[in-house]
Amino acid sequence: MPVVCRVLLSGLQNHSPRRGAMDSIATPATIVAPPELAGDRSGEDAPDLLPVRMLNEFVYCPRLFHLMYVEGRWEDNVYTIEGKDAHRRVDKLDHVLPDPETADVKESAKEPPDTDGGGDERPTITRSVTLGSTRLGIVARLDLVSTAGDEAVPVDTKRGRVPNNPERSWEPERVQLMAQGLLLREHGYRCDHGVLYYEGSKTRVDVPFTPELEARTLRYIEAARTAARSTVLPDPLEDSPKCSGCSLNAICLPDETLALRHVPPDPTTTGHPPIRRLYPARDEALPLYVQEQGAMVGKRGEMLVIEKAGEELARVRLRDVSQLVLCGRVGITAAAIHLLCEAAVPIVHLSAGHWFYGITHGITLRNAFDRAAQFRAAADPGRVLEFARAIIAAKGANQRTLLNRNAQPKPAGAIERMATFLRKLEHASSVDEILGLEGNLASLYFQNFSAMLRPRDFDAEWAFQERNRRPPRDPVNALLSFGYALLTKECTVALLAEGLDPWWGLFHQPRHGRPALALDLMEEFRPLIVDSAVITAVNTGMVTAGDFLRSGAACVLTASGRKAFLKAYEARLNQLVTHPVFDYRCSWRQVIRLQARLLSRWLRGDVPVYLGITTR
Repeated sequence: MPVVCRVLLSGLQNHSPRRGAMDSIATPATIVAPPELAGDRSGEDAPDLLPVRMLNEFVYCPRLFHLMYVEGRWEDNVYTIEGKDAHRRVDKLDHVLPDPETADVKESAKEPPDTDGGGDERPTITRSVTLGSTRLGIVARLDLVSTAGDEAVPVDTKRGRVPNNPERSWEPERVQLMAQGLLLREHGYRCDHGVLYYEGSKTRVDVPFTPELEARTLRYIEAARTAARSTVLPDPLEDSPKCSGCSLNAICLPDETLALRHVPPDPTTTGHPPIRRLYPARDEALPLYVQEQGAMVGKRGEMLVIEKAGEELARVRLRDVSQLVLCGRVGITAAAIHLLCEAAVPIVHLSAGHWFYGITHGITLRNAFDRAAQFRAAADPGRVLEFARAIIAAKGANQRTLLNRNAQPKPAGAIERMATFLRKLEHASSVDEILGLEGNLASLYFQNFSAMLRPRDFDAEWAFQERNRRPPRDPVNALLSFGYALLTKECTVALLAEGLDPWWGLFHQPRHGRPALALDLMEEFRPLIVDSAVITAVNTGMVTAGDFLRSGAACVLTASGRKAFLKAYEARLNQLVTHPVFDYRCSWRQVIRLQARLLSRWLRGDVPVYLGITTR
């Protein structure tokens, strides 16, 4: 007896900043506290020290540096995971660098000296050393330092194989190593070279610290510290091979951003390179719906366990869950909440009837720039009008396309009148005018909605006549209301992941308890996701007359009916489509997330226009 409905579809991106990625340790001491004490500032007036690892990112790509260091964004990919594995050994212990003259270091913090065989004394090896300098304005955790007397050599471990270029290393790596050398000099050591160790090819590469490399490194430090104070996203790299291996390429959206800056973006006619999809077409993590009333969600290790009355109903790995959706009277333990919040997996709360009540989530993004831009745009009548025109035009165009494709017989008159209203929308001069045109489009659309339905066993008296709600009075309206609630949830999750406030809208005015910005974002997706799923569910017999309970004033879905529609809805979200603007394939769920991300970029001014999604 299945009691837990897990619908297969892609999941929400987890934007969990990597632990240690923001090791911006602010302390005036030259020997710096370890990363776990990063927030323990000994003086509020002390300047922030720039992590040397971030200097590497700045040299690699200033936009990547901004996203990681200024905005705290992070995503893992295969390269970052391999990099963590390569550093696993050196990160086990924190050692203290010995004094350059006395080499007075605790035995536990160094390897035993080699006293056999004569010759030179074996150098002291110190691992995972944290050093900082207020004069240089940087801090670093060095993988390994070899010291002998007053000479020190930093050794930095890199994943992958040694590069096939004349220097046998990359510029960001050399700059990072040079910065470590500067820190060692600050501590009284002589340091004229360093070593890069490539884990993939087991190769050591010596990097001499030339005056030219030192001068470049000092310029990079100054430039990176200046960039750290900026709130403006740097321009993306153009058609760079660096983007393919970057773990933040799905957040950065380099090709999409550049395409939107060349309005109208048309990859088939403008002659610019094809837009690369640098993120998965579908996510591997999926939403987990728990609908069994009285069930309890707990955790065991990295697993979510659903139980009821002492019986285990299901067990799911945390990494396979993009969002946990609790439907009705379903409990969850404090330990499971902590686990999900730490992993940045939102917990969505729906009523037993699947009304969207709210979300529990972790601290997630701590970047306030997007929200500040959102509030400024909401207070700007010109930007509100521009945004409202875009989303309602896209919604109306999609409604018209759906009728044109699916209605039998085709309502030619209504389709033509909708085209007239859409042309008027292009010149609408006020939000009130847009509201009126939206109402006209919706009226024509829903007057002809039943022409798209061909139910297999629907009772004729249940035929759809008009849109009604609160409560819905017929099966189709019950499905539409249920679907719109799910879509609101989906858009709310996508906006929260971008650091936006789902409750502060531009077109929909803020009102207590209403996720106004989520309602804005979902406008263009209503016909594409929900209406399409309803038509599919009805026309294929996924839901039948037996899946509804009717009274004189209301019609509601039964538990089996909700499960059946969830399958249709999630299948629609998981369906691959060709993106109408960027011309690559991805799922509808990814399109929603992409729109939320592009909305935040439009609010920040990173892209000049917000384009609503329309099908061709």
